Amino acid sequence: GHAVRLLGQKKKEGQKIGGAKLDLPKIRKNPLIEIIAINTGCLNQCTYCKTKHARGELGSYPPEELVERVKQSFEEGVVELWLTSEDTGAYGKDIGVRLPDLLWQIIEVIPKGCMMRIGMTNPPYIQEYLPEMAEILNDERVYSFLHIPVQSASNGVLNDMKREYTIQDFKHTVDFLKARVPELTVATDLICGFPTETEEDFGESCKLVEEYQFPSLFINQFFPRPGTPAAKMRRIPTDEVKDRTKRVSAIFQSYFPYEHKMGRKQRVLITEIAKDGVHYVGHNKTYDQVLVKGEQDLMGKMVEVEIYETGKHFMKGRIVDNTEIVNPGLTEPLRKGEVSGAPMVLKRKPSLADQLKEPLPQSMWTTILHIGLFVLLMAITLDVCLLFHDVRKKHFSWS
Repeated sequence: GHAVRLLGQKKKEGQKIGGAKLDLPKIRKNPLIEIIAINTGCLNQCTYCKTKHARGELGSYPPEELVERVKQSFEEGVVELWLTSEDTGAYGKDIGVRLPDLLWQIIEVIPKGCMMRIGMTNPPYIQEYLPEMAEILNDERVYSFLHIPVQSASNGVLNDMKREYTIQDFKHTVDFLKARVPELTVATDLICGFPTETEEDFGESCKLVEEYQFPSLFINQFFPRPGTPAAKMRRIPTDEVKDRTKRVSAIFQSYFPYEHKMGRKQRVLITEIAKDGVHYVGHNKTYDQVLVKGEQDLMGKMVEVEIYETGKHFMKGRIVDNTEIVNPGLTEPLRKGEVSGAPMVLKRKPSLADQLKEPLPQSMWTTILHIGLFVLLMAITLDVCLLFHDVRKKHFSWS
């Protein structure tokens, strides 16, 4: 629709604070991964985006609530934490808290061997903390990965988008961090066909992709979202937008970001099973996807592998001989479908399949035996009655 109404926002002294309560019970899609939004809404007014319409102004969760939720998650067997946000760098601007201060508090409660992934951040606000962010991204419990959307490499287009930064700001952010964080992975986004994008503007974006060779690049065609200023602008012909998308996609597909890692030994945290059902899926320190074969159960484990194959979006590794397989989790993770943060009465009841796997107590076996004997006795009695009935029927028919 064209209108979004926000209901029941959390407010303190008239100011929005975060979104839904962090201590509400929930079911994790992956029991090994906890996903926590550190804030909702944003500070920007991008002309193509409806986030502000849908989520409203920036609302940051208090640090103590976030840290408490993180602690609870690891106590439930989680081994990987994702912090999410419409703009991580803007966290705390509304409540007088600095992002690095929050991140250090969270890092302190992450168990050794477990990992944290920091969410998407736009250039304007993260620039205030670059030296500290470099230090944080170098921590052994934090993935050396950051998603920084650029959207366009043209200052004219960025201005029309109201992105509040220049391409020079973006490059400075990436260059500064990459110079201080070994092999930092930077993911970014591009919008092809924004209404004011010229062929020259598009060419600048292509040059940016060629120069930085982003391992992860999300390419989107401009879509006029109803109610946004950009929706009222004169659009570029669809065929031209598709052509630009194909051209920048071809550049992205032309390079292979992991070839230089062939033969390396890397520590990988396993959190998923691949769709092929054969490989485990894990990530190394720079959050590259690594597929690993293993006979034993590797879910939630940290293993050392040697890279023997690389592709465009992944690497394959074999477990190093005699390597120690470490389980960094504080406890066994919740079962799939089990409720996190709920009282015991709200925990998922065991399924029939689960119950059948449990050994039955002796008293239960005795009860089953008695029931079986009773059913057998009733069956014999019924057979005797039917036989007697048939005999009487034949007797009367003869007489």
